[in-house]
Amino acid sequence: MLRKVGFLGPSGTYSEEIALSLYSESEARLEPFSAIDAAIRAVAAGEVDESIVPVENSLEGSVNITLDTLAHDVDLYITKEVVLPVRHSLLTKKDGNENIAVIVSHPQALAQCRKTLGKLYPQAKLQPVESTAEAARIVAAGDGRYASVGSAKAAEIYGLKVLAGDIQDNIANSTRFISLERQAARQVQGKCKTSLVCQINGLRPGSLYNILQEFAAREVNLTRIESRPARTGLGLYIFFLDIEGSTAESNIAAAVKAIEEKCLWYKNLGSYPIYHTGK
Repeated sequence: MLRKVGFLGPSGTYSEEIALSLYSESEARLEPFSAIDAAIRAVAAGEVDESIVPVENSLEGSVNITLDTLAHDVDLYITKEVVLPVRHSLLTKKDGNENIAVIVSHPQALAQCRKTLGKLYPQAKLQPVESTAEAARIVAAGDGRYASVGSAKAAEIYGLKVLAGDIQDNIANSTRFISLERQAARQVQGKCKTSLVCQINGLRPGSLYNILQEFAAREVNLTRIESRPARTGLGLYIFFLDIEGSTAESNIAAAVKAIEEKCLWYKNLGSYPIYHTGK
């Protein structure tokens, strides 16, 4: 039976590119979703076996809808991380002109190309949509004054031309994608991470230090720490923590247990392997 794998659609997104790099046609049936949170919720509802969504970009930071949905709305595990070097292109209709009035794309993609687009088309309005592929579809159906930021693959799918390539503001532009499932990864080997979400008593001085010292005392390396609103009151926050390694390692397991005991609220998003894909 084919595995059902969700992704941020429609066809032609970077999320689909990750899914295609992980599974062949004989292994999985890919299911597009119109929004990131819809793809995540579909896993929790059992509509798909897993979904692949973006979680962080090297230029623009975290994808907040992914973090917030994971923290507050579902109980899922991260089972894979894939890092993709992102090369954006400016796409137009083949019979369009270069008097571009509107440039559409996902908000993160527009932000990753903000300086370049400002130089090339300072008069153009930037219009956010749900995905880079949805933007390509809009351009294909438009009147020639629209352009989109997306992949060269999206240009092929929707019959567009690449007006300019490599338009991201920084050549080091990369995005982390995660795979989400209802069960934790069974075996985690090689390079891996563990992710946690927790809420501490922010009214007590030194609360964050008391959490972080548990890692330092056991020589556990934190690769990322980020706060998001706890949604329970102004000035209250939860923290996302990424740890190098897995809970199969005794020092990491001990640190995670200590963190759980000190937190007001805690969620372990699992240990998972890290993959890189080149372009």
